[in-house]
Amino acid sequence: MSQDKLLSKLEAIAMRYEEVAKLITDPDIIADMKRYVKLNREYKDLEPLVEAKNEYVNVSSNIDSSKEIIKEEQDPEFKEMAKLELEEFVSRKQQLEEEIKVLLIPKDPDDDKNVIVELRAGTGGDESCIFVEDVFRMYTMYFKTKGWQCEIINSNEGTVKGYKEIAMNIAGEGVYGTMKFESGVHRVQRVPETESQGRVHTSAITVAVLPEAEEVDVELNMADVRKDTFRSSGAGGQHVNKTESAVRLTHNPSGIVVECQDGRSQHKNYEKALQVLRSRLYQQELEQKEKERAEQRKSLVSTGDRSAKIRTYNYPQGRITDHRISKTLYSLSAFMNGEINEMIDALKMAENAEKLKAGGLEEE
Repeated sequence: MSQDKLLSKLEAIAMRYEEVAKLITDPDIIADMKRYVKLNREYKDLEPLVEAKNEYVNVSSNIDSSKEIIKEEQDPEFKEMAKLELEEFVSRKQQLEEEIKVLLIPKDPDDDKNVIVELRAGTGGDESCIFVEDVFRMYTMYFKTKGWQCEIINSNEGTVKGYKEIAMNIAGEGVYGTMKFESGVHRVQRVPETESQGRVHTSAITVAVLPEAEEVDVELNMADVRKDTFRSSGAGGQHVNKTESAVRLTHNPSGIVVECQDGRSQHKNYEKALQVLRSRLYQQELEQKEKERAEQRKSLVSTGDRSAKIRTYNYPQGRITDHRISKTLYSLSAFMNGEINEMIDALKMAENAEKLKAGGLEEE
């Protein structure tokens, strides 16, 4: 992208930034919570671009000044200093151009949202349930390194070990923007704990990452929701079978069913179930948008196809392969202990490169 084209884009963004700054102080806008939240988010997203634009203009000006000094200055020492400064300014300008390209990528408005992560056993019987527990442990260890809060919403234990399914709420900074790449089928190849013959089996689990929907995101008519209560089952002490604290919500128009039984309070379980229901309905809208988007460009986020096999964990070879970007790491033990940043960063870079190309910000 030429300097003139880049500056033209940045000037337009700076004007929009000033416009949004005025709008968010307007009493009429403040009274419209949905619009106010949207504009506040836009203001926050535009701020780093405006800061980068100001530095870019300043650096460009310094380059012109340094060139002028080199051309006009007679003092050799002063001239040499100007040359060194020019090198620094040119290097910083190139660096800024790359940073600005990334900042210009249209940001997913959901990237800053908290998420609900649902892990479910798939093919492989008991071994699949055990792998759900392994991946659950992997994620919780990763969340600790990020400083994110994790709360279990619902769980259903396997017959031998592990979980048939487990759902959790993750809260923190930029959670969905990081975790959205984990949606899809995770395949494991290893000798099962339950296998006496020592043969390698292939099992699979599904991971669904749902951006947490707020009330302003989804219009939910409670007349469409049926609430049922029942006694909790599984781990949690004797109290679980004494009261009907577990809650099941059925959304009649969509057929979506949500259960929550991990809390002792029926009221808290109801609130959590409602939270998951909103997020599932919001996810349906996102899937439709993603299908439309997929016609225009490739996407690494498996919101549209939950059956997509995204990753294989091969224990005999100690490797993890992500099939979307054909990247293989030979650090399975560390990976399963929560060290998954390298893979997620590679996925982010691949997605950004695709977006840069689609947005015409990268030269062919």
